[in-house]
Amino acid sequence: MNILYRKDLINVGGLDFCLVDVFAEEKYAGNQLAVVKNASSLSTPQMQSIANEMHFSETTFILSGKKSDGGYDVRIFTPEKELQFAGHPTLGTAYVINHSKPNDISGKVLLNLKVGQIPVTFEKDERNQELLWMEQIQPTFGKIFDVDRISEILSIRREDVDSRYPIQEVSTGLPFIIVPLRNLRAVKRVRVTRREGGELLKETKAGLLVFCPETYNPHNDLNVRVFVDGVGIPEDPATGSGNGCLAGYVSVYKYLGNEIINARVEQGYEINRPSLLLLKTRKEKQGISIHVGGKVVMIASGTLL
Repeated sequence: MNILYRKDLINVGGLDFCLVDVFAEEKYAGNQLAVVKNASSLSTPQMQSIANEMHFSETTFILSGKKSDGGYDVRIFTPEKELQFAGHPTLGTAYVINHSKPNDISGKVLLNLKVGQIPVTFEKDERNQELLWMEQIQPTFGKIFDVDRISEILSIRREDVDSRYPIQEVSTGLPFIIVPLRNLRAVKRVRVTRREGGELLKETKAGLLVFCPETYNPHNDLNVRVFVDGVGIPEDPATGSGNGCLAGYVSVYKYLGNEIINARVEQGYEINRPSLLLLKTRKEKQGISIHVGGKVVMIASGTLL
């Protein structure tokens, strides 16, 4: 991390920011996000220091209120590093952009991220509540991992892993190792071991996503936990990028019985931040089309001093 001297931060004041909860059905749930507006005057070290100060899993910076190539230039930072893509920051930032112009709410917002241009669309659900969807890039499928090794890293038994499906690295912009577990009891037992988990992180640069078909809420289809200690997030309450990888995995292996999925995923219950993510896939000529959706709730707004 770049360490700034105090004088380097003198000129960061005066910028407006918002706090939102993403993939949240109500306030103070889902995944927290700070969004700083009109941030083009900030240097990369300044953005990193502000993200560390906010200390949410991610903070985003909208460089300008004006479009570039039809979209808005956005940068994403964890408390420790910049990311080329992340799911809940994409939805939350698009929400802030759209609601910053209340007289001109759009049905679609494009974000120009390091991974490329990501579209976010705005719809209404059956209760007339706003629902945001992002389309992620095509999934890539990588290494398959040994069950014994991953079980040891997760502090669970070999029998807790659903051996009908592989433990595999998948990426839609950020890599995650997808681990299918048999039931909620196994998911709740997961504790990532520091030494072995650290070795896996150095090897793969990937987060860990465990899931099972048993859920807390009977209306949901899958339960998920995500661990991304490599970017300073021991456990994430709602992970759009990871669940995009999961959508690709579930589709390819027909985990829910079909390549085409329309699933409700719960996450964050173990850390008291219940979240709901919606996953949809379509089969297209170029591969799998992956969409991850959810709701965003505005929590606060303010100005950097």
